[in-house]
Parts: sequence; structure tokens; C-alpha cells
Amino acid sequence: MKTIKYELQDGIATLTFDEPGSPVNTMCEQWQNDLSEVTAQVLKDKDAIRGILLASAKTTFFAGADLKATMRLQPSDAPRVFREIELTKKNFRTLETLGKPVVSCLNGSALGGGWELALVGHYRVAVDDPKIQFGLPEITLGLIPGASGITKMTRLLGLMGAQPYILESKLFGPREALQLGLIHDLVDDASGLLPAALSWITKHASGEAPGHHPWDDKNYRIPGGTPSNPKIAAMLAVAPAVLKRKTRGLYPAPEYALAAMVEGAQVDFDTALRIESRYLAKLIVSPVAKNMINTFFFNMNAIKSGQSRPKDVPRFKPKKVGILGAGMMGGGIAYVQASRGMATVLKDVTQDKAEAGKAYSVKVTQPRVDKGRMDAHEQAALLARITATDSAQALQGCDLIIEAVFENRELKARVTQEAEPLLAPGGFFASNTSTLPITGLAKASKRPEKFVGIHFFSPVDKMKLVEIIRGKQTDDETVARAFDYVQAIGKIPIVVNDSRGFFTSRVFGTFVMEGAAMVGEGLPAAVVEQAGIQAGMPVGPLAVLDETALSLSVHVMDQTRADYRAEGNTYIATAGELLVERMVKEFDRNGRAAGAGFYEYPVEKGARKFLWPELKNLFEKPGIRWDMAELKDRLLYRQAVETARCLSENVLTTVHDANIGSIFGIGFPAWTGGALQFIYGTGIDAFCARAAQLSEKYGPGFALTAKVKDAIRSHQPTW
Repeated sequence: MKTIKYELQDGIATLTFDEPGSPVNTMCEQWQNDLSEVTAQVLKDKDAIRGILLASAKTTFFAGADLKATMRLQPSDAPRVFREIELTKKNFRTLETLGKPVVSCLNGSALGGGWELALVGHYRVAVDDPKIQFGLPEITLGLIPGASGITKMTRLLGLMGAQPYILESKLFGPREALQLGLIHDLVDDASGLLPAALSWITKHASGEAPGHHPWDDKNYRIPGGTPSNPKIAAMLAVAPAVLKRKTRGLYPAPEYALAAMVEGAQVDFDTALRIESRYLAKLIVSPVAKNMINTFFFNMNAIKSGQSRPKDVPRFKPKKVGILGAGMMGGGIAYVQASRGMATVLKDVTQDKAEAGKAYSVKVTQPRVDKGRMDAHEQAALLARITATDSAQALQGCDLIIEAVFENRELKARVTQEAEPLLAPGGFFASNTSTLPITGLAKASKRPEKFVGIHFFSPVDKMKLVEIIRGKQTDDETVARAFDYVQAIGKIPIVVNDSRGFFTSRVFGTFVMEGAAMVGEGLPAAVVEQAGIQAGMPVGPLAVLDETALSLSVHVMDQTRADYRAEGNTYIATAGELLVERMVKEFDRNGRAAGAGFYEYPVEKGARKFLWPELKNLFEKPGIRWDMAELKDRLLYRQAVETARCLSENVLTTVHDANIGSIFGIGFPAWTGGALQFIYGTGIDAFCARAAQLSEKYGPGFALTAKVKDAIRSHQPTW
């Protein structure tokens, strides 16, 4: 055996998991074979065994499934996968029904299949370390727990109690696990695991049922009752509808998991296991599962491990950061920094404006204090880290200064020149612009190599992504330091090269403007919004336009026209842009902040927004027909095509930055795995063919040149 070490000494059979050449243990093919072999050995030695230990030679207990192997699966592999899952469970059941006490010694985290392996133990003892995590995160990867996790967690916690841990992938630490009864004992460090395990085995090695799970008792009842219980039945009557509303039918994993929970609760334990296996085998070979595993596991880990960060630059964490502009964006950045222990200077033109920006941190934290989720002293300490000021001198000695002022090139140049000399030696300057090219803004800097774009998304305290933009002269050290800063404040950094709109704003613009173009074609606005929602976007394109302000879109368009003129060119606006311009300039509909956009915003308390009735009279064409599938394609393909163009133009240099950026920055549907994975998941040839059809009907926005197609193919991931 290569991945499991077996020892039998003094009646204790120890199974130590240690996958060679890997930092973690996984359920790779070799491990599955070794599990069968070690189970057969345990059966052979049964009479000499008085207890079994499950242990790990890694710093963690067990990481779960071999996801690279999962990515290689084809739909035709489903029957084989079912047999393999069933064999793993058979081995688990053999160990736990042998009549010998089994103890899981959890020296570190056990997630997914790792937690399911831990549940083989009748007794589970863990190191008391808050950094350790347990649980079943499969739903977040488009999968379901399939190695007995659903069946066991439902029987341990009940149908209601298990839902957050299965359907929402809620993770938990050792202390919470102890409170839930999922862990039986805690020890101070790994050296205490073996004594605790041996002590329990000694107490339970004899007796009528020395090795015994609660569900193997004939008198066992599921906590809270089965689906026939009236209270459970009432919940289950609405649960599928609630789930469907949340998933919009685009994410099969939560629906499969709920079905496995409910169906499994109505049958015996072994039948429940088989039901679970069938659902997983069907799901694991599906495109959605592959898309989500690719992005939320592999792409996310690529970013976390710093694959987009320039190499050979020492790690950096700023001690003091200045922010210019205390509006919603500046106030949000200040809060996020202060919440991570960073000294922050928040400057605006007046003290009142600066204080108003600091007050955002009170707005965010006060509800937590009121509910007892945050200590008043913690809140006071956080606020003390923010210095609100109207004096530029307060910026003296900052390691980083970020300007977050209005999108006006002259204003940004002025504040850059005022603040840059106050940086600490070796410090750098950043612009939070969402559209203006960084190379142009860096002309105001005396050190353009130390000037970088750090583009936050609003609201900053909720949005996880930050887009780092490298200007033509920005050096590696500055990009690396920006990357480290973003990670230090708990955000996800992606790195892109300079261009108008960079990556996220440029692609986001195609989504909202395609929606506006549909309105201009005469489609009902409500249909356009539904197309966005049914495709899996968080909200429809018109609602998003209102939130970001139609007037801002027009301002950016005017700035772009001026820039083109200065270059001797003419900017040709799209149909969507022209419609938005009409909304602002003809009808004075500037967006939500102004109280009027594509939607009306009633001032009465509790009243909900509704689409502006005049849209029907102004734009809608009576009797117009539409195909919802085609509308959804237009919204998704338009964004994916633009992302591919960014790749071909070297604005994007990696697939992982594209996928993570599109999901966390602009809300591209998670079921696709991101804008580039949408192409790869569809199939490059099929995607190109469909894009060509859309281009023929709806214009050059969908056109793919040979250069773009080459870029797509050259970056296709291999497994």
C-alpha cells in the first residue's frame, strides 16, 4: 500500500493516511485501492484487534476527493463512479460494523470526503485549534457529499439541523463540533490524540456493542423525526420551492442533496447510502460540477497561492495607508482596512466630509454591537485606527496612498501631485479608478513605476474582489506589493494589464449595454430583466445600470469620446449606450441615487421599486416576439466574447484571473465557472459557432476574430 500505513501492535490496528508526494491526503485512485486492501487486512486480523485508530501523517487529517481526477470524468463514466463510491462505502461499513471500537484522531482539518472518513470513527477526538475546519463544502463546488456524509449528518443532527451543514456547506471548528456532538473529545495538541484514543478504546473494547454507531441500534430515531413528522412535512412542502427560488434551477447540487436527505431519512441506513451514491454519480460527471470545481477550487487556489503575483519580491504589509476621498468608496476602503488592524488616514476637502466617510464604519459596525456580535471596545479600537482629516500633512509617512475621488482625470492628477510627496520612502500610489487607463493617470506622477490601479467594487465591505491594474511603467515590486495589500485586507486580488475599462468594467459594460440595446429593440423591459436573472446574473441589466448610475455611464462615454478626439479618432457608441444617453439627456433619468432611472423609486417607506411605466410608451414595440433562451445567450455570450478579447489583447494573462474576476467582480453566473470557463464548458467549437450566429443577428459585439479564437485555444486548461 502506498497511501495508507497499517500497523498492528498490542491489539491496536492503526491506519495512517499518508499520500506520497502530496501535502494533503485525497481519495485518489491509489487510496481507494489501498483502502480495500487495508480493510481486507483488518478483517484477516479481526481476532487480534481490540481497537482501530484512523490517523494522518500530514498536518491536516484528510482533504477529500481527488478533484483533478473528477475533472477528467465523462458522462459515460457515471456507472463506474457509482461502483467506486459504493466500494468506498462498503469498506467504511466493514470497518465500523466490525464490532471493534474505531477512533478518528483528527490532528487537523477534515473537509468533504475527509470529514466523511472521520465519521467512520465511533469516537472522534480532535485538537482544540480554532484554525482547524471540519465540514462538507461540496455544494460550493457543484457537488454533494457522497461517501456517507449526507446520510450520517442527517442521522446525527436531524433533517432540520443538518441542512446548514449540507445545503449551505457551513463549516465548523472543533469547539462547535463538540457542542453539536460531532466530536466527542478535544485535546490541547496532536500529542494528546493517541492517549485519548487509547483510553476510550480501553473502556469500550469489551461489552455487548463495543464498536457501534447510533443508527445501527434497532431503537434509533432520527433527531426531530422523519419526513412523516407533521412539522418536518410542513417544512418539506415549501423547501423545494424556496431552494428553486434561490438556485433558479441552475444549480442541481442543492436540489440533489435535499432529495438525498429526505429520501434517505425514509429508508434503512444502507439503502440511504445507495440513494446518496446515485445522486453523486449523476452529478459528478455534469458540466456544472466541472465548471464550479475548476473555478472555485483550482482557480481560487491559484490566486490564493499568488500565481498572479510577480515572483522574487519580498512580502509586504503596509502599516499606514492614506485614502483620498471620503465618499462611499473611500469610507468603505477605510472600514475594511481598519477592520484588519491597519492605520488609516481618510482625507477629504473638508473635515465634515472626512468625518462623514469615517461614519460609514459606525454604520457597518453598530448593528453588530447592538446584537452582541461585536464588543464595544473592538468597535472603538477600529474607529481609532481611522484618522479623518482635511489636512494633506496627515498623509505623511503612508506606505500606500489610494485616491478614490470622482472619475475626472484633472481632479485625479491634482490629488496625486498633492499627496505623492508625502509617501514614506519606498511607498507607492494607487488609483481606484474603474475605467480611466492607469498609464494616462500615471502621467501626473513623478514615479510612474510606483503608480498602480487598485480597483475596489462597491460596497467595499461586501464585495470580495479587487482588480489590480498594471500600467505600462508599473514595476513588478509595486504590483506585488499591491497584491499583498489586497490579501492583507482579506480581499481576492486579480492582476490585469492596462486598457480602457481594464477587464471588469469593460466586460460589465457589455452586459448592461446589451440589456439596454434590447430595450431599444422594442422588447419589454421586464423581459430583459428576467433574461438576466434566468441566466444566473444577480440582478437584471437595467437594475444594475440604475444602481451604478446612468449618469456615470454617460460621463464615461463623454470622457471616452473626448479621449478619442484627442487621439484623432471618432468613438462610435453602441445601440445600448445611445439609449442610456437618451435616458439621461432627454428624460433626466439618472439612476437610483437621483430617484429615477429605468425604475421608479417611491419615497414611501416599504414601497418597492418598479419599472418606469413610460418605457413601454417610449420604446416597446407592440406584438414583438422573443426567445428567452436567445436573450439569455446574448447576455452571457456578449460578456464571454469580451473576456476572450481581453485575453487576446493581453489585458488578461491568466484564465484564473478571468474566471474569478468575472464571478466576484461582475456577478457572472457561478454555475458557468466564470466567463472563460463558460467557453470551455460549452466547448470551444460550439461556442464559436453560436457566437457567429449571434454576431450575424445582433452585430459585431459577438464577433470572434482568428486572433481571439487562437487566444482561447492556447489558454485552454488541461487535466
